[in-house]
Amino acid sequence: MIVDCAIYRDGQRVEGPEDFSDALDEARAQGGFVWIGLHEPSENEFDLVTEEFGLHRLAVEDALKAHQRPKLEVYDDSLFVVLKPAVYEPESDRVSTGELMVFLGDAFVVTVRHGEGSPLSAVRKRLEHEPEMLAKGPTSALYAIADATVDHYMEVATELQNDLEELEAEVFSPDVGGGRNTASRIYTFKRQILEFRRATGPLALPLMRLSGVAQFGSGVPFVDDKARPFFRDVHDHLTRVNESVEGLDRLVSDVLNAHLAQMSVRQNDDMRKISAWAAMAAVPTLIAGVYGMNFDHMPELHWVVSYPVVIAVMVGLEVFLYRTFKRRGWM
Repeated sequence: MIVDCAIYRDGQRVEGPEDFSDALDEARAQGGFVWIGLHEPSENEFDLVTEEFGLHRLAVEDALKAHQRPKLEVYDDSLFVVLKPAVYEPESDRVSTGELMVFLGDAFVVTVRHGEGSPLSAVRKRLEHEPEMLAKGPTSALYAIADATVDHYMEVATELQNDLEELEAEVFSPDVGGGRNTASRIYTFKRQILEFRRATGPLALPLMRLSGVAQFGSGVPFVDDKARPFFRDVHDHLTRVNESVEGLDRLVSDVLNAHLAQMSVRQNDDMRKISAWAAMAAVPTLIAGVYGMNFDHMPELHWVVSYPVVIAVMVGLEVFLYRTFKRRGWM
C-alpha cells in the first residue's frame, strides 16, 4: 500500500498530481524530487511504480521478496539501498528487525518497508522541518533514513547493555546464580545479539561507499557530493554501535563461561558433601555389619560393656569425621 507521496522543491513540500508519472515529470521540471513511500506492496501494486520510475527488475525482486542483508547496489538509472531497522521490544526483551529498501534516482525516492518497526512518517516530518537539508534533493531522504536507522541501533544497543547488566547480576548472585533457566536466558540473549549484528554489521560497507571513502572508488552516483560528510557522520555512529555490539557479544560469552564454571564448582561442592555424608554413614554401617554377623567366636562378644563401647566408638568416629570434613569445607 502507498503510505505517502509528495513532491519537494527548494526544501519545501508542495502539492502535486496524484499520478506517479505526472508527479515525476513535474518534479524534474521544477528541479525538485518526488518521494513515494510504500508498505509491504504486492507485486501488482509495485508494477506501476516499477514502470513509471524505470526500476531495475533485480532490485524490484529484492524489494518484493525482502529477507535481504544490508547492501548498496548501483544500476544505470537508480541506486538501490537495503537497510534493516531494529526495534527493542521491552515487553519481551527481544530485538525485532524489519527491512527497508530505498530506490534513489535523479529526481525520485521510492521507499519500500517490510515489518511494523521503524515507520518513516517521523523521518519525513523531521526532514520537512530542515529545509536546508531537504534542498539537497533525493540524497537528503536517503541520509535521513540512514541516520534514523542508526539512531535506533544506538537505542537498541543501550537496552541490550542494560539487559546484559541484569544477566551479570543474576549470574554472580549467590542466591540466583544457580537458577535452572539462567543458561537458557544467556543463550537467548546471545541469539538477540546475533540478530542485531546481522542488521548493523553489513551496513558499514554501504555507508563507507556513500561517504566517499577513497578505496571504494570515485563515489556513488545520484548522491550529492556535499552530503557525503553527513554520511560519514552516520558511519561514525554505526562504528560505535558495531564496537558496542562486539563488546556485548564478548561479554555475554564470558558471562556464559562464568555461569558454567559456577555450575561446575557448585556440582563439585555437592559431590563433596554427598561423599562426606556417605563416608560418615559407612563407618557405623561397617562396625554394625561386622558385629551383626552370627559367629560364635568373636572378640568382646560376651563383654558386659561391649554394647556401650561400640556405640561410643561409633559416635566418636562420627564426630571426628564431621569435624574433619567441616574444617576442610566439605560440609
